[in-house]
Amino acid sequence: MFKPKAVKSPAAMPRHVAIVMDGNGRWAKKRFLPRLAGHRQGYESLRRMVDLCLQRGIQVLTVFAFSSENWKRPAEEVSGLMDLLVRGLMREVPKLGAQGVRMEFPGERQGLSDLVRSSLEQARAQTAQNDRLVLNICFNYGGRWDLVQAAQQLALRGEAITEASLSAALSTAHVPDPDLVIRTGGEQRISNFLLWQSAYSEFYFSDKLWPDFDAAELDRALDCYAGRERRFGLISEQLAASSGAA
Repeated sequence: MFKPKAVKSPAAMPRHVAIVMDGNGRWAKKRFLPRLAGHRQGYESLRRMVDLCLQRGIQVLTVFAFSSENWKRPAEEVSGLMDLLVRGLMREVPKLGAQGVRMEFPGERQGLSDLVRSSLEQARAQTAQNDRLVLNICFNYGGRWDLVQAAQQLALRGEAITEASLSAALSTAHVPDPDLVIRTGGEQRISNFLLWQSAYSEFYFSDKLWPDFDAAELDRALDCYAGRERRFGLISEQLAASSGAA
C-alpha cells in the first residue's frame, strides 16, 4: 500500500502543476466499457488530484479538460462531457469552496451552451475569494487560441505587443506559468496546451492512463521535478553563485 511521503521543502515543490489528463477512452476500452465511463472515472481522478495538491501545498493546478479540437469527437461523447461538467460543478463547488479552492475556466466561451456558460460563471463567482489552491479547468481551450485572443485584445486597445503585455493578456494571466507539466497516457506531446506558458516548464510523461494516475505516480513526478536544475538560460555556476549571494 502506498504511504504518503513527507512534505518536501518549498524550494523543491512546484508552485504550479499543469496536467494533460490523457487516457480516459483507452482506460474504458481496456474494460470493454463506453468511452464516457472512462471520462467519469477521469473525473474521479481529478477529484483525487485536487485533494493531493492541497495536501502537498501546491498552489495552482491547471488541467486540460476539453480542447478546441475535441469538438471533432462523436456528438454523443461531446454531449456527455458537457453533461459531466455541469453535473460535476453542481456537486463539487460547495466542497471545493469549503476547502479554499478558487476555480477558473480558461477557454473560449463561444460554442458553449447557455447552461454550460452559466455553470462556469457561477462556479467562478462562488469560489472567487478562495486562496488556498487555484484550480484552472481549461475548457474549450487551445494554446493557439489563447495567443490569438491575447494579441487581438492588445490590438483593440492599441497596446504594443511585447512579451510582458502578451503574457498579461493570456487567459491564465492570474497565475504564474507552470513549473511542472505532466502528461498521462504514455504520449509525449503537449497537444496545443499552454504553448506560451510552458516555455520553461519541466515535463513529466507518465505511462499511466489518467484514471489510474494516483498519489504514488504524482509523487514520482514531484521527485523527478525536485531533481531537475532549472537554469532559465543560465549555466549551473551562475545559479550556484546567485544562490550563494541570496
